[in-house]
This record gives sequence, structure tokens and C-alpha cells, in this order.
Amino acid sequence: MEFLMDPSIWVGLLTLIVLEIVLGIDNVVFIAILADKLPPKKRDRARVVGLSLALIMRLGLLSLISWIVTLTRPLFHLGDFSFSGRDLILLLGGIFLLFKATTELHERLENKEHDSSAGRGYASFWAVVVQIVILDAVFSLDAVITAVGMVNNLPVMMTAVVIAMAIMLLASRSLTRFVNRHQTVVVLCFSFLLMIGLSLIAEGFGFHIPKGYLYAAIGFSILIEMFNQIARRNFIKNQSAKPMRERTAEAIMRLMGGRAQSETGEDDSAQAFKQAHFADEERHMITGVLSLASRTLRSVMTPRNEITWLDCQRPVEELRATLMETPHNMFPVCNGELDQLIGIVRAKDLMAAVDNGEQVKAYAAANPAIVVPETLDVLKLLEELRRAKGSMVMVSNEFGVVQGLVTPLDVLEAIAGEFPDEDETPEIEVHEDGWLAKGSTDLHALQQALDTQALARGRDNVASLAGLLLSQCDQMPVEGDVLTLDEWRFTIRQMVEYRIEQVWIERLAPRHGEDEEE
Repeated sequence: MEFLMDPSIWVGLLTLIVLEIVLGIDNVVFIAILADKLPPKKRDRARVVGLSLALIMRLGLLSLISWIVTLTRPLFHLGDFSFSGRDLILLLGGIFLLFKATTELHERLENKEHDSSAGRGYASFWAVVVQIVILDAVFSLDAVITAVGMVNNLPVMMTAVVIAMAIMLLASRSLTRFVNRHQTVVVLCFSFLLMIGLSLIAEGFGFHIPKGYLYAAIGFSILIEMFNQIARRNFIKNQSAKPMRERTAEAIMRLMGGRAQSETGEDDSAQAFKQAHFADEERHMITGVLSLASRTLRSVMTPRNEITWLDCQRPVEELRATLMETPHNMFPVCNGELDQLIGIVRAKDLMAAVDNGEQVKAYAAANPAIVVPETLDVLKLLEELRRAKGSMVMVSNEFGVVQGLVTPLDVLEAIAGEFPDEDETPEIEVHEDGWLAKGSTDLHALQQALDTQALARGRDNVASLAGLLLSQCDQMPVEGDVLTLDEWRFTIRQMVEYRIEQVWIERLAPRHGEDEEE
């Protein structure tokens, strides 16, 4: 019983059980494929018979080969090397394992799969059993040779084979699913076969490699793979906590390339390949669509201070002049102040109604405004815009104070970029040494122009460039103030009362060592 106290025996037994299970998976897969040709009631019986025959065949081959490797009398000499029956078996077995492991690794790295769709007609039970016996003979060779290369103790080898086959017999379906889900484990085991095959060839040439070295290498590799599986499971767990829409958006954004790819450490060739398939305009539009759900209504709407509205208390001629001077074709009509909404009118329809002697207030009241809370989801806003039939939707806070308005054009600009009106200047002007942006510039649009994703990250309550800068200040800024955020320098060029009107933006030179990471 002293051999039971030897730790190397237990390490070899456990390792051999794992390898035998992995090497037997193909046997299980092909037995399952052949069993599928039988009627459903006979399939389980065919699997049991097939695996039982495989066990008997492996034990028989194991006994035979274990006896042959005891034949140490030299049969012939080749230069300085002498070869016995044992050496020939080890050499042939090592070459076979190298061939087997290489072909299997190639098949899995090429992502090839066994074709289980062929031969769907039912076959006779014994015809299938005969095919299983032939397959068992083929698939048992690598398992038996591996056992001989791993352990020199015949009882240990037989115990490992019996335990492995029993596990496969009881859990063939679960093992098959495990192998399909954890391909890295299978690749690692076939790498062990390469190492065992090389050790068998070395043994055949008379160079003894202590089994402890093999066990140490295998144990260390298994420990690393265990860490890898834990990290992979935690990654999947963290990813599954995100909404499906967000995960899909991130995947598509990674596919499109751009600066976000550089931040992930992807090489320039992969980035150039992706950018060759997506033009800048396409990437900006797709990014706009995917980020639409995460944006706040404040980042999409036209703010209160930029709304052009009509006061029904004003003279008709003054209202007519406002309509002629403003390029908009739709206006909110209010009673004295913006918060006293009456309705939404089209310019040409209002002028025609006034010419017919109709009162502005009465006409506007016939077209009431649709008011939505500023906390409304942007995607739900689309439903409100449909209900408004292409008109505009007013945005209000919880106190009933108008915060802004949204038109279909505002949503389109959030997706495709800015469409300036005739009386507007571009939100962002590109210069050779930087960018000149308005304080009201939407933060997401600014990110697209600067080709970065860092400005809005973690700042869901900030909708504009001015809001971003104010969130970084302890007091109201003045003209000439400079703020540095990540790799960007913001210089306030113009203030209008307490509002940031224009900002000059520069990209800072990357710090030493960061340019390589970019």
C-alpha cells in the first residue's frame, strides 16, 4: 500500500483521468453521431454498448502495450543508438501523439466541426455497433499511448481509464457540452499531448525525462487556465449585467474603429481595415443612432434661450415682421411669456389666417402644443413627434417652466450632425491648430468632431460644452480662463453675461509613453 502514499501517483492518476476524458470526447461524439442513425429508443443502448466496448478495448490494448514496453533487449543498432521493442513502441507512439495533437489543434484553430447531418436514415442496431467497434479501435490508440507516456504503473493506468470511461458513460452529453463551451481547455489538453509525444520520442532515443517535470508543467498550465476561466466567467457575468442594447452598441462601435479602438490597444492595421470599410460620415451616423437611447432630452432639444416664439399680445404687423425675418416655418404662440403656451402654428398658415381676419390667439388655440417632461426617454420622444405629425414638441420641467423644444430635425441632427439654419453659424469651426465651438454645442456632437469618447463618459447630467466646463469650475468663469480635461485644453473666448458663448479647444501633446499606446 506504500504506492498509495506517493503524491506523484495521485498527480499522475488525476492528470491521466483528465487527458483520457478529453481524448475520449471524439469517441463519444462519433458514437453519438452513429447512434443518431438508430431509432430513438435504441440510441441510449447503443451509446452504452459503444462506450463499454471502448473500455474493454482500451484495457486490452493497455495490457498488450504495457507488456511490449517491458521488452528492453536491443533489436538493432543505428549509429550510437540501440533500439529495443520498447523503444520502437515509444517512438511510434510519440510520433502518433504528435500527429494526433497537431491535426486536432489545427482542426480546432480552424474552427472546423464534425458533420453530424449526414446519413439521417435509420440503420440496423448491429451495423451501428460494428462501426462503433471499429471507431473504438482507432480512438483507443491515442488514449492508451498517452497513458503509457504519463505513468509507468499499469494498475494506475487501468484505474484512470476505467474512471474516465465511467465518467463519460454517465455524463457523455454534459461532457460534450462542456467541451463545446470551453475550447481553450481542449486546446490546452492537446498541447499536453504534444509535450507527452516529445517525451516519448526522447525516451525512445534513450533520453529519460523525469515524470515530475511533466507533472509540474501540466499543473502550472492548469492553474493558469483556471485563472483564465475565472476571468472569462467574471467578464461574461459583468457583461450580462449590461442591457443587451448597450452591449450591442459597444460591439458595433468597436467594429467601426476610430479613436475608441486606439484606446483599447488595437493595432493600426486592424484600425485601418475597419476604417476602410466605414467612412467617417457612416461611423458618425451609426454612433449617433446607437448612442441615441443613452442621451438625455436636454442634449437633443433646442434650449429655451434659442427659441423664437410669437406673443399673441403683440401687433399683427410686428408678428408678421418676425415671421419674415426668421427662417423657421413653425413657431410656438404664447400669451405674454414663453411659459404661457397657447399652441403651435405654421408661418404661412398663420399669415393666411390673419389675412382672413382671424385672431392669432384663437387660431393658435386650435392647434395646442404637445408638452413632454424633460426626463422623457429620447426613444419615447419619437412617439410624441409622430403624434405631433411632424410639428414640434415642447419640453417642460416639473414646475411647468419651458426648457426647450424638439423637432424631427433636432433628432436628425443628433444622429447625422448639425444642419445650420440660414441665420446660424456652425456650432464647431475646424482650424489647423484647434477647434472653435459654441458653448451650447451638444456634448455628443463635440465628441464626434474631436474623435473622442472620453468627454461624456460618466457625465450623464451634462448636455453641452458649457455645462461640461461649468461642472469643472468652482466659480463662474471669465473670459481667458483655461481648463484642462484629460488630453484637451479649453480656453473661454467669449462670455455673454453669465453664459459661455465661445470656447477654443486644443489637443494637448500626449505625454511620454502614451503616444505608443495610442
